Amino acid sequence: MYYSSSNYEAFVHPRKPDGVERKTAWFIGAGVASMASAAFMIRDGQMDGSKITILERLPLPGGALDGIREPKKGFVIRGGREMEEHFECLWDLYRSIPSIETEGLSVLDEFYRLNKDDPNYSLQRATIERGQDAGTGGRFDLSESSQKELTEVFLATRESMEGKRINEVFSEEFLTTTFWMYWRTMFAFEEWHSALEMKLYLHRFIHLIGGLPDFTALKFTKYNQYESLVLPLYRWLLDQGVTFRFGTEVTDVDFAITADRKTATAIHWIAEGVSGGIDLGDDDLVLTTIGSLTENSDNGDQHTPAKLDQGPAPAWDLWRRIAAQDPSFGHPDVFGSNIPQTKWESATVTTLDRRIPAYIEKIAKRDPFSGRVVTGGIVTATDSSWLLSWTVNRQPHFKQQPPDQIVVWVYSLFVDKPGDYVKKTMQECTGEEITQEWLYHMGVPVAEIDELAAQAATCVPVMMPYITAFFMPRQAGDRPAVVPADAVNFAFLGQFAEAGTRDTIFTVEYSVRTGMEAAYQLLGIDRGVPEVVNSTYDVRKLLAATSRLRDGKELEIPGPVQQQVMKRIADTQISEMLTEYGLIS
Repeated sequence: MYYSSSNYEAFVHPRKPDGVERKTAWFIGAGVASMASAAFMIRDGQMDGSKITILERLPLPGGALDGIREPKKGFVIRGGREMEEHFECLWDLYRSIPSIETEGLSVLDEFYRLNKDDPNYSLQRATIERGQDAGTGGRFDLSESSQKELTEVFLATRESMEGKRINEVFSEEFLTTTFWMYWRTMFAFEEWHSALEMKLYLHRFIHLIGGLPDFTALKFTKYNQYESLVLPLYRWLLDQGVTFRFGTEVTDVDFAITADRKTATAIHWIAEGVSGGIDLGDDDLVLTTIGSLTENSDNGDQHTPAKLDQGPAPAWDLWRRIAAQDPSFGHPDVFGSNIPQTKWESATVTTLDRRIPAYIEKIAKRDPFSGRVVTGGIVTATDSSWLLSWTVNRQPHFKQQPPDQIVVWVYSLFVDKPGDYVKKTMQECTGEEITQEWLYHMGVPVAEIDELAAQAATCVPVMMPYITAFFMPRQAGDRPAVVPADAVNFAFLGQFAEAGTRDTIFTVEYSVRTGMEAAYQLLGIDRGVPEVVNSTYDVRKLLAATSRLRDGKELEIPGPVQQQVMKRIADTQISEMLTEYGLIS
């Protein structure tokens, strides 16, 4: 497998790999990583879809890419996905998946047209004092010392950041800046999370720095992620003959391991209470999604808090059994053994009449019933004790959604702190109480909050014990390679597998990339995997980011050397570029 960054082979149809007709593929987990990998095997590896089986414990595909209407509870979205132009593997996949909305278009065509006609941007990113504009004005408010800290982390080696927390490399001053508020709420970083992951994010998304205050670089699907992304892919795979076995919990995978060869030899599962499995040979590929962000998620309802489920976690226990067989299979407890630091809670609020939407419109400055962009991303209540954020995507967010309802997603990073209106932690709150706290920070008159929360909305809270597990401080080797050294017939997929590039976790792109790299390596597909965008090496993007991080303030050159420096760069492209990006005048 190799990487490519030009369009020379971007649209090439690869040759059929030798021996592909003899191979079968078994996928453990029906998340987007497995589904994408199966699609690449079929499209680029020319494998017969009938040779592919996907095993899934749950009753439907998609993993963390969800969106469902639960009987007697309401609509539920555990989280959303922020996307951008440079999700190279994701768009490579969906250019080939037919739209289920518009005949003759791919999912990518449909997505492109939607975001071209209705570009995303926020008109109010943050509020304070119960719905008032926080007055951030697009600024980052980074002092010279905070800018220096950010630069030092950006320039540091990867190795020097391993095992460190964010609050070990950034000062308390930095962690009170508007930049950190934007960053932590957009990406769900906590101060105790990995400094390495923050560094990798800076490199991966340096070209989006200017869009942090208003989300101009982000793109969103028409509906929830299940209906817009999972369902078209699922239907296409079924059409190719792929078998999905739901209600099947894989309990272990056996490996034969020698000094220079590692082979998966058997899969064990329980289906409908009956133990089963299959023996594997060299041509039987097994691709396992390890770990899970949404494992043991628990849904509450309007009158019931979501529970924190710290009991057995099948996906994590499977990885532990696999990892016990060889050191190169990773260290799951680095990520999955500290629930207090990996949990947070979200809630899906569905409004039932037009009273609450009037307050949404006041903050979003857009009609939430227009069918177009509403908030343009999350709105953060900066003075919320929970650090509560909320968003309204294009409506309807579900195809089944009545036209007079609005679906809102709410989440908080501090689920163990008492609220400002509801004097309870979010973790203790019912859906109705979470709605009350949200309405309070929306600026709804206090006298109306209780009635609106009870009569004008319904809310489903979701507690997720492992939702930021991949952000825990880690070192090289804690995540196994997608295809470990000397692996003959197996790969690891998903957010806890180590792709061979600079890509970052907590994106749908990363899951798809691991699936693509696995398919290309195991089948020997003769086509390059798209390289991660090289914005971190693009001087134009670096200069633009520098200018934005300085809030447009020009570089300060010490007086004694200013004249000499300006003379040296006069009439050069350096001077032109520094002027173009507002760093000198």
